[in-house]
Amino acid sequence: MSTPTEQGISTTSKKGLFTYENGIVLVMALTFGCLFFDRLALNFLMPYVAKDLQLNNTQIGLLAGALSLAWAFSSFFSTAWAETNNKKKAVFVIAVFVFSICSVGSGLATSFVTLLLARLLMGLAEGPVIPLAQNFVERESSPHRLGVNAGILQGMGSALFGSILAPVVLVQIAENVGWRNAFYIAGAPGLLLGLISWVYVKKSTAESTHIKETSTLNLSELLQYNNVKWGIPVACCVFGWWFAALPFISNYFVNAQGMSADEMGKTMGLLGVSGLFSSILVPGLSDKIGRKKVILFFCGVGACYPFAVYFLAGSGAHLPVMFLTYFMMGLIPLVAAVVPSEAVPEHLKAKAIGLITGIAEIVGGVLVPALAGLLSDAVDPSAFLWIAASLALAGLAFSTKLK
Repeated sequence: MSTPTEQGISTTSKKGLFTYENGIVLVMALTFGCLFFDRLALNFLMPYVAKDLQLNNTQIGLLAGALSLAWAFSSFFSTAWAETNNKKKAVFVIAVFVFSICSVGSGLATSFVTLLLARLLMGLAEGPVIPLAQNFVERESSPHRLGVNAGILQGMGSALFGSILAPVVLVQIAENVGWRNAFYIAGAPGLLLGLISWVYVKKSTAESTHIKETSTLNLSELLQYNNVKWGIPVACCVFGWWFAALPFISNYFVNAQGMSADEMGKTMGLLGVSGLFSSILVPGLSDKIGRKKVILFFCGVGACYPFAVYFLAGSGAHLPVMFLTYFMMGLIPLVAAVVPSEAVPEHLKAKAIGLITGIAEIVGGVLVPALAGLLSDAVDPSAFLWIAASLALAGLAFSTKLK
């Protein structure tokens, strides 16, 4: 990989707590946290929504897949347009406002069609947020902190807000004042953070460099870089490992392993804590010993997670081994943001992040869960676990090609 100086990262030491670097990490982390809170809200409110709108399982699956698909396409194309036209800050802020308003739209839905439209629009709006947020953080990160900063951003969103806070807060709101009000409340913080981002993000943080008027997407140019070409299948495997199990694991704990609802909730909360810790510790470790070593090691660790779920059920080792093997989740910010941003020149960084995130979202977030669900129905309820294990091992193999 190129050196930090070659890739345009400032090598100036940044000391103290109240630095712009820390501030931009905090603002982007909170913004992405709101995004993931809104994205996962429907998952936790689905028992209430499905009952009121009379949704069947096929419609529930379509709602999840539609958002992921819209997110994936927007992740690359909206980011590419923003970078080429030097509109990254404007696109980011508008996207934050739109996905927050779409959360309110989900609460106003009166049928499957209106809810589907709200989720599609939300996916389109959310797509460019994480690539641009990671790009802003990368631009302001000290070289020795790039991994941990990217992990804090991703971890606060997907783990702290999405897996730990969202189920507790949203279900309580739904129980007390209704599911529609839960969607309204979920969207409010994003509007505030959109305003904060507009004021706080400096022009130099979001400004595009070396804009090429003759090319908008730079696909062929991006694929010339080894760690983009091989980073795509690695990211697909890491995302797929996570999404292969995520939609099915709670039902599996209850229906196949006999957990009570309370035991399942605590177990899912424990995995959420594991995801939070790993999203910071794993990228931070890569700052110290290198990206490739960490990706190889934790792909191997993640391959053990399905075995821990299946073979250790009911034993004293079940929860602690699951907690540790779930640390593969910490690879998500590495493969989606850090590796692509370090692989390409400054003017391609946001596009590289958007490309890898978009393809990984389609493969890992749309195709893999569909296959996992099909095989779990047709072959065995545990089939999704073996798909996850296979993807972790495939990710390990592809990672050997990274430089």
